[in-house]
Amino acid sequence: MNKILVANRGEIAVRVLRSAKAAGYETVAVYSEADRNAPHVQLADQAVCIGAAAVGDSYLNAARIIAAAQQTGADAIHPGYGFLSENATFARSCEQAGIIFIGPSASAIELMGSKRLSKIAMIEAGVPCIPGYEGADQSDEALHSAALAIGLPVMLKASAGGGGRGMRLVNDAATLNEHIRSARSEAQNAFGSGELIIEKAVLQPRHIEIQVFGDQHGNVVYLGERDCSVQRRHQKVVEEAPSPFVNDNLRRAMGEAAVAAAKSCGYYGAGTVEFLVDAEQNFYFLEMNTRLQVEHPVTELVTGLDLVALQLQVAQGEALGFTQQDITLQGHAIEVRLYAEDPANNFTPQTGKLLLWQTADQHSINDGIRIDSGIQQGQTVTPHYDPMLAKLIAFGRNREEARRRLLRTLRESHLLGIADNRAFLTAILSHPAFINGEATTAFISEHLSDHASMQPLQPELNDLALAAALIAAPQGFTSSHSAARPLKLKQGDTVFALSIRRDGQSLVVNHNGEECALRLLEKTSDLLRYEIDNVQQSIAWAEDNGQLWLDTPRGNLCFSDVTLVSSRAQSAGSDQVRAAMDGAIVTVLAEAGERVTKGQTLAVLEAMKMEHPLKAGVDGVVQDILVQAGDQVKGRQLLIQLQADESAE
Repeated sequence: MNKILVANRGEIAVRVLRSAKAAGYETVAVYSEADRNAPHVQLADQAVCIGAAAVGDSYLNAARIIAAAQQTGADAIHPGYGFLSENATFARSCEQAGIIFIGPSASAIELMGSKRLSKIAMIEAGVPCIPGYEGADQSDEALHSAALAIGLPVMLKASAGGGGRGMRLVNDAATLNEHIRSARSEAQNAFGSGELIIEKAVLQPRHIEIQVFGDQHGNVVYLGERDCSVQRRHQKVVEEAPSPFVNDNLRRAMGEAAVAAAKSCGYYGAGTVEFLVDAEQNFYFLEMNTRLQVEHPVTELVTGLDLVALQLQVAQGEALGFTQQDITLQGHAIEVRLYAEDPANNFTPQTGKLLLWQTADQHSINDGIRIDSGIQQGQTVTPHYDPMLAKLIAFGRNREEARRRLLRTLRESHLLGIADNRAFLTAILSHPAFINGEATTAFISEHLSDHASMQPLQPELNDLALAAALIAAPQGFTSSHSAARPLKLKQGDTVFALSIRRDGQSLVVNHNGEECALRLLEKTSDLLRYEIDNVQQSIAWAEDNGQLWLDTPRGNLCFSDVTLVSSRAQSAGSDQVRAAMDGAIVTVLAEAGERVTKGQTLAVLEAMKMEHPLKAGVDGVVQDILVQAGDQVKGRQLLIQLQADESAE
C-alpha cells in the first residue's frame, strides 16, 4: 500500500488525508464539479474530478472512483463515512480491481447492513437484543400481527438503513397499518428496499455505542463508549466519551458484547456497535456501523489513539499491536456538529457563500480544542450534500471542563453568510439536564422544543445600534451630522425606523423612544470593537451585496439599509416567492391568476435530500409563475410574483 485515494469530501476527507500523509503515503482526492476548489482537493497530492455535483454522478459513482484510482496508481481506497463506505458491492469491486478497500470485508458489511439479518446473527452470538420481529414474511398482515403480539408501543424500522428514515413509533393499534405503509414507502425511496423489522419500543433510552477495532489476525478490542443520546429526529447532535451514565461494570459488559458481535462476522478495521440502554442499565443491540463514525474524535481524545492511522495499519495486514488490557480512558471529550441549517425555520438546510469563517486553529489541539473542518472562508455551501460543515470537539480533565471549553469555542467561532446551529448547540450545552448528565434521546423534545434558539431572532436595541454604526459610520461619526437623521434598517420581514445622531465620540441610536449610545473603538474588515454603557465588547461582521451580517451571541442577524426605499418596496419579497437555496422544483401548486392566502404553499423545492415548501408571504393574486416542475434554480432566484392585496401593502 503506497498511494491512498480518499473517496469522500468535506471534513472527513481532510481528516483521512492528513493521517495518510503523516504516515508517509501519497494521496489522491476525488471531487465533483461543485467541489473543485474545496480544501480536500487542495490538500491531496493529486485530485481527480469524477463528475457533476449530483452524488449519483460523483461520490456515489463507484466505477468512476475506481477508474480514478487506476488512473493515478492508487492501490488503496479509504471510503470515509457515508457515500460508499458501507456498500458491500463497492468493497467487492475494489477487491476485484486489485485495490485495497480500507474497511472490513464485503461479507461483514453486507450482514451488518441488514437490520433483519444482523439481528438474527446477534441473537445467535448471544448479544442482547430488543424483543421484536425479523421475519422474512413482509406482508402488511404479518407485520400487523407481529406488532400486536410484541405489544405496543413498537418501533418500525427500515432494515436496509438508518438516520431516522423508514422509522415510526406506533402507540395506537388504529394507526398501525398506516404507519407500516408509510415506513415501507419511505424505506423503499431512501434505501431501495421496503423491508422492515419491528422492535419493542424502549422509551427515553440512552443511545450508547461501543467503538471496536479488529485486525486480520483475529484480534478484536473495544475502545470504550460514546454517549450519543442528544439527538434530533434520530440524528446525532452531541456526542461524548465516556458516557456520564456508564459505570465500569456496564462498560465491560457492553464492550464484551460488542467484541462478540464483531467476532461473529470476522470483523476487522474500525467498527461501532450501537446499543439502547434503559434506565435500569439493561442494554440492547441496535445496529453495527461498519465504518469510521462521524464522532470518532471523542474516542481518539480519551484513548490517545489515531483511529485513521490504525485503519491504515490494519489494511496493510499488520496486527493491532496492543491488547484490551492496554486500553485506558483518560479525561473527557465532547463533540458538537456544526450545520448549515436554520433552527428557527424547522432546521431547513442553508446554502450560500461563507462570508466569514473563523475559529480555533483547524489542524491542532489548542487548550483542549480540536476543529475537524472541510470548509474555508469564501466557499459556497451548495444544496448537493449533507449540510454538516465542521465538528467542534473539546477535551478536558473532566466532563465539566470539556463542556466549558466547548461552550467557549462555540461562542468564539464566527460563521457569517448563512444561518447555522451554533446558538442551538450552545443552548444544549448550557441546559441543566445536560450539565447534570441526565440527557436521554428525548432530551431535545422535552427541554428545547420551544427554546429561543429555535425561534426567529429579533434584534435588540444594541444590535440595531451596531448595525447603524457599521452602515452609517461614515456619516454618523462626522461633525456635519450632529443633528438627528432617520435611518431605516430591514431585518427579515421587519423594518426598524431609527433616529441617529452624533454626541461627542458616540453614535446615539433611538428606536421607539429608547436610546443607545455606542462608541466605536476599532473597525477592521471583520471585527468591530465598541463600547456601550462603559463596557467594551467586540462583534464579528461581514458585508455582501448591500447586506450587513452580525454575529451576535444569540445568532446571526442580517440587515439592509432601506432608508431611501419606498414603503411599498420595503416589503418587497413578501409578494415574491424566492428559492431559499439552490435546488430543483418538485411541483408548482398554483396557477397564474389564482387567488392565494398568506402561508399557502405555492411550490415545493427539493434540496439537500429534503423537500421544502415555498409559501405565499401575503394575501393576493398570482401574477406570474417563472418556473415549472423539474427546473434547477439558484438560491434567492425569483420563482413566483404575487400582486398583493391593497390591505397587504
